[in-house]
Amino acid sequence: MHWTIFASPTELAVTALAVVLVGLSKGGLGGMSLLGVPLMALVMPPVTAAAILLPVLVVMDVVSVASWRAWVDWQIMRRIMPGAIAGIGIGWASAELVSDSAVRLVVGLVSLAFVARALVGTGQGTALAGARPAAARFWGGLAGYTSFVAHAGAPPLQIYMMPLRLDPKLFTGTTVMCFAVTNALKLIPYAALGEFGADNLARAAAMLPLAVGATWLGGWVVRHMRASIFYPFTYASVALVGVKLVWDGLAGL
Repeated sequence: MHWTIFASPTELAVTALAVVLVGLSKGGLGGMSLLGVPLMALVMPPVTAAAILLPVLVVMDVVSVASWRAWVDWQIMRRIMPGAIAGIGIGWASAELVSDSAVRLVVGLVSLAFVARALVGTGQGTALAGARPAAARFWGGLAGYTSFVAHAGAPPLQIYMMPLRLDPKLFTGTTVMCFAVTNALKLIPYAALGEFGADNLARAAAMLPLAVGATWLGGWVVRHMRASIFYPFTYASVALVGVKLVWDGLAGL
């Protein structure tokens, strides 16, 4: 592989770091996948970053699904996916109308509000509310939309899923399957928008070995992590990413 496909050593290093963080997250380790596009956007246009990451995400999904396919709550999937598909459609239709900065700001604020509410305390009522079909459609739709425009679907989905207090393996498996389907569907509109040029695909291909290794490592860590550690770690990840997204969103407006 000729690394000259990258504009500079800095672009290569930043892209590799973003892929590692996204891979660890795709393996089930927290919400670091949201840092991928913002990090790469430091050295390239956000749209280019998203286009490079999408094929990498799809390959990561194959690895993740192979690892987690036995840990999927299909009832939750049936609640979430109709909204997620609708959200992707809305994102495609409005792709040229809404700025990346606005999306990052909204997702960041929602993420921080979610963590703040968790710190105040959530009880059985929140868990039961999360199980309602309307909640699943709303958060699934928001996850699909933000996933399309910025690969930032994790916080809305986590807002729906975390109050359910699933076993960490079941939580991870269901999340992995949801985004595997979502990312595969996103290939169609991204291709229609002309984002898969030869340069972007070449840079994505260069990152695939790193992506597979990072995804496997993230899955290994989650399998050996107790629920008492997993949930605080995930809340902390969402909080850090929320701060980053709000900062980037305000800076870009």
